[in-house]
Amino acid sequence: MSRQIVSLLRNMAVACCMLTFSWNMAYAQNHSPRNDTNDSIPDISISTTQTMAMLSKKDSISLAKAEKKDAKRIKRDWKTWRPSPKKAMWLGIVLPGAGQIYNRKYWKLPIIYGGFVGCIYAMQWNNMMYKDYSQAYLDIMDSDPSTQSYNQFLHLGRTITDANRTQYQNIFKQRKDRYRRWRDLSVFCLIGVYALSIIDAYVDASLSEFDISDDLSLRVEPAVFNNPTDRTPFNSSVLGINCRLSF
Repeated sequence: MSRQIVSLLRNMAVACCMLTFSWNMAYAQNHSPRNDTNDSIPDISISTTQTMAMLSKKDSISLAKAEKKDAKRIKRDWKTWRPSPKKAMWLGIVLPGAGQIYNRKYWKLPIIYGGFVGCIYAMQWNNMMYKDYSQAYLDIMDSDPSTQSYNQFLHLGRTITDANRTQYQNIFKQRKDRYRRWRDLSVFCLIGVYALSIIDAYVDASLSEFDISDDLSLRVEPAVFNNPTDRTPFNSSVLGINCRLSF
């Protein structure tokens, strides 16, 4: 009888354990967190990745700008710097003397601008004299006594009469033509100074890398030149001078 009671109690304990376990499983399923939060996790991870990518892109842009600023702040080494011939030429075309400034040949500026000032002054002076002598020539050629501007070119005590009128007419004509020729020549000289300033800037920039050290040497020595086409012993070899330039 006692054995039956013990087995009955054991079976009831096992049944209670099974019921407790099943009830806990059901409670866990009913009160578990929803899947919405789990579904939102990938979205959060994606947005975070995009944000990191944008931040890294901004950092790279700011880093590139900082590198450019650092490159600009670096001073140019004038010992190794070489000017560009094309840039020097275009600067000389736009502004006379700018090519020499770019080539750092400042001592040429007074020569260039002195040439410009001299040519402009000569052009204005010759043009003024040409106009005065042209008017004097027109006055001496007409018969109007009120137009006598040619008298300002005469020496003191000199007058123009019928006897010497032809002589003075030729003199005024020659001077008029002379000052006109000099005026035109001054214009061509002005253009020539402008062209020379451009050529000088281009050539100076091109020769900036030309070797002018003491290693340059010219050696002249006698030499024997062979002519392989001529089989005659005396004509196959010719004496000459060989010039050798080392740099």
